[in-house]
Amino acid sequence: MAATLVVGMLCVHLLCFGVMFLLISARLKDKKLGMEVFAIGNFLLGTAYVLQLLGGPPGWGAMSVVNHTLTLCAPAVYCIGAMRFFGRATPLWRPLAALALTYTAAQALVHWALGPAARYAMLAGASALLFLGMTAAVIVGARTFARDLRSEMIVFAVLIGGICGLNAVKFAMIVQGGLPALDMDARFQTAFYLYMSFLATVLAPSIIWLVLRRLTDELRAMAEHDPLTGLLNRRGLLDGLQAYFRSRTAGPAHLLIADIDHFKHINDTHGHQVGDKVLRHVADVLRRTIRQGDLAARVGGEEFVVVCLNTDASGAVRLAERTRAAIENSGAVVADEPHTAIRCTATIGLSDGFASAQGLDHAMQQADAALYRGKTAGRNRVEPGSDTLLPGLASTAAPAAT
Repeated sequence: MAATLVVGMLCVHLLCFGVMFLLISARLKDKKLGMEVFAIGNFLLGTAYVLQLLGGPPGWGAMSVVNHTLTLCAPAVYCIGAMRFFGRATPLWRPLAALALTYTAAQALVHWALGPAARYAMLAGASALLFLGMTAAVIVGARTFARDLRSEMIVFAVLIGGICGLNAVKFAMIVQGGLPALDMDARFQTAFYLYMSFLATVLAPSIIWLVLRRLTDELRAMAEHDPLTGLLNRRGLLDGLQAYFRSRTAGPAHLLIADIDHFKHINDTHGHQVGDKVLRHVADVLRRTIRQGDLAARVGGEEFVVVCLNTDASGAVRLAERTRAAIENSGAVVADEPHTAIRCTATIGLSDGFASAQGLDHAMQQADAALYRGKTAGRNRVEPGSDTLLPGLASTAAPAAT
């Protein structure tokens, strides 16, 4: 009686959260993060338990067959929902239909060949294997594609591992004791469905929490990045610097400002769409040129900033000259003219080193002043913010003025 009551409450819980998942997915519109698939998983599992309550004692029957098929399909649907949450476009209906038809046929074959107990044992064994695979996938995900959710993924692995173990125990009990092991008044059945109820109670809000976290992370990323180039904006640059200087091992940083030469002429001659293409191209050049860990940002129309972290003056000068040369020696391909590349150059102003995020404003002013001196001196050059950078600049090849 206790297990039956728990199953009834579990049905209501699953179906109600299924409706909630659907409502959330409707609000998310284009980017649903798998919520509509999680809703389908809840409806399948909730319907399976309803059929279990209506189907009576264990045995062969249409309700029992459909119940087993839905019970096995539900965790597979949850897997697809999880893959969609992590941005993997995974088909749903064809794999689900193939699994349902295959497992329904397998039930008939096993029941005819080995008897009714074997069909129930097959469900428990197949569920244990499926949950074991899910547990392994979650553990791998915590170390690879879901590193930012490592704590949550570890909790999920423990919870899913628990239901995997319970299904393995149920499989062994059915093999040893037959259908009487499935008596709803047995202690194991009560414990099994109490754990399932606990799992559903914990996982459903956890999924909603993960969706909210992903959405807030995306909003934060949008607030810190330039929409055209994908580089940091001024706010993102400051946040990155603050995070860097919080480290005890943080060394000095140097800032360089790169301004595209004659960018207005590019816009006037080729149009603003081509101008945007050039800006994105320069952003890509910066990504390829800077060192791992350095910060790159777009802070104005055609102005870009790179902060060289943990380096000395000569290292900053070498990076600035390498960046200038990379921009000069590459071109942005125009979509309407695939064989034509718009080439441009950039003038770069370089600041002295600074050792805190509060030094950013002074470094910007110093590099900006150096930038305008470089523009006046002929463009397409690296201009130091002070004489302390001259030895490093002298060691690089001086570009020809344009």
